Amino acid sequence: MSATVALNTGSTRRNVLSRIRSLPLFQQHAICITAVAVVALGCFPAEGLIGYRVTALVLLMAVSILAMLFRIGPVMVAAALSALAWNFFFIPPTFTFHIGSTEDLLLFLMYFVVASVNAVLSLKIRQVERKARDKEQKERTIELYNTLLNSLSHELRTPISTIVGAVDALQDRETRLTGEQRTDLLSAIDEAGMRLDRQVGNLLNMGRLESGMLEPKADWCDIHELIGGVVSKLGSVSDHAIILKADPSLPLFKLDGGLLEQVVHNMVHNAVQYTPAGSEVVIGASHADGSCVITIADNGPGFPEEERVRAFNKFHRLPNTRSGGTGLGLSIVKGFVGAQGGSVELGANQPHGALFTVRIPAETSFLSNLKHE
Repeated sequence: MSATVALNTGSTRRNVLSRIRSLPLFQQHAICITAVAVVALGCFPAEGLIGYRVTALVLLMAVSILAMLFRIGPVMVAAALSALAWNFFFIPPTFTFHIGSTEDLLLFLMYFVVASVNAVLSLKIRQVERKARDKEQKERTIELYNTLLNSLSHELRTPISTIVGAVDALQDRETRLTGEQRTDLLSAIDEAGMRLDRQVGNLLNMGRLESGMLEPKADWCDIHELIGGVVSKLGSVSDHAIILKADPSLPLFKLDGGLLEQVVHNMVHNAVQYTPAGSEVVIGASHADGSCVITIADNGPGFPEEERVRAFNKFHRLPNTRSGGTGLGLSIVKGFVGAQGGSVELGANQPHGALFTVRIPAETSFLSNLKHE
């Protein structure tokens, strides 16, 4: 958990710094000049207590902070301006650019050199960090690419092989098939086609999330009807007991019904796929704190506590689980819920099993109210 928080914090910090450095140059110059002026004015009343040498350290620290935030040009301007401000306001004789002693002249020159080198070194450090991040990102991308290929080599090949084999058997005129055998082959084709469609759909959905082009379209949605459609679709091809326990007085919710339907479908399918035959999957729906709340609970083996944080990662699957799936279903759930400003949590069902809780903020209205609008 702490590692995830650290990664999120680091990502947030990099995003903030990236936005600062992408500001127009004139804004960066204005901010740097203003910062130096504020620090100099702040030190001026206390110059009699801290001395002009300590003031140089304060100004140098300000330039160092600016060097971590802004591009090299504005920082060099800030370094030069801080040196001139230190000379004019603080080095005796004050309010003149004349420097009275050789020692102070050397201090002034050293100050300007240190401030300039500091700005250049900060730029070099940022460049090294950026190269390291790019290399790490490239390695992560290659790893995910290899994982995807390894997964798809089985997940796509298996249903395709099933379809091709069944079609060949049906087309073979020399093989006399009974009606039951033909029905079994057609059922195998149908099941393989659905599996293939699901995997391709997951890849397309993940592509939408990765590209940042996913834009939810909110409209009034009947949760009973939405979940009922998912139950009807999965219940007909599953040997699990899928039970809907929704509040009968639920209002209509204004959200993206298509995305939410995919969320419920992925979570229920995940529960069906990784729990023993005959297990119960209970779907709940309620309205709480201005949000649509949907729960998916099963009585299977559940998730070990240390695996719950990683459950929504791309391509992640529990160790020692049966084959099937690319590990994208729950990642898509998190992405689709997050796109609507919601959250999804994974906990433990009692006495055993997994419990998913989805909360999506949404406007509400009852059907009678909509009829009068």
